Amino acid sequence: MGQKVKSSGIFLFVVGLVGLALLAPRAVAQQQPQSSPSPIPQAANPKTVLERAVEMYEAKKYSTALLAFHEAAAAGQVAAAAYLGVMYSEGQGTRVSYVEAMDWLRKAAGAGDGQAMCNLGILYYRGLGVPRQRYDLAMQWFRDGAANGNGQSMFNLGSMYHDGVGAKVDFVEAMKWFVQAAVNENDKAMNSIGAMYRNGEGVEASFVEAAKWYRRAADLGNHAAMYNLGILYQTGEGVPQDEEEAKKWLAKAGENNTDDDDSQ
Repeated sequence: MGQKVKSSGIFLFVVGLVGLALLAPRAVAQQQPQSSPSPIPQAANPKTVLERAVEMYEAKKYSTALLAFHEAAAAGQVAAAAYLGVMYSEGQGTRVSYVEAMDWLRKAAGAGDGQAMCNLGILYYRGLGVPRQRYDLAMQWFRDGAANGNGQSMFNLGSMYHDGVGAKVDFVEAMKWFVQAAVNENDKAMNSIGAMYRNGEGVEASFVEAAKWYRRAADLGNHAAMYNLGILYQTGEGVPQDEEEAKKWLAKAGENNTDDDDSQ
């Protein structure tokens, strides 16, 4: 499931797992030599250690942050294990090790961390840290993540049903999961809903509904949705034809565009 351009050749419409990049619970981190002294006092509260680790990660002090996350994880902080899973998968402050990533993510997922469940699903989807790709297990972990309120898991399920990966193509089921993800403020799901309304996939085609969902996603910063909304203003489909509005949204879509994986 990569990005693809389809339909009339002017709309960005790509349903697929968001870049297949692992997302951290709140941020991520990197490694430090084992011989280095702890950046946190030995008697520090585990929550304080975790908070400090996140701060160091956000400051891009990855090596120090990784050590602090290890301390917090050893003290039972579930979020720290989830961060470590991301860090080992991304090679942040340490060498890339998908096996190690799997280990930490399983610990966090076992303790109920929804984002860790989602990230495990992504690893199974990509076949990283496991013998081969397992779409069935990817879908299972996405379902577990969704049950724990993880919006990206919901979006990923919608993408798999839309694209027929790990399951038969089912636009109705895809729309169900996209809507649930949208309720959780997932902008990629909102753009996908707009695309499905535009193409009449699982729903009656409606440019008005497409424009509504593209706008919601665009307001959250989704560049693909900005582009799609601009095209609707250009063609006058679902919204009044307005060249100035079209130019505005198309210009926004080109600003700092970092490849929205939900573009369609």
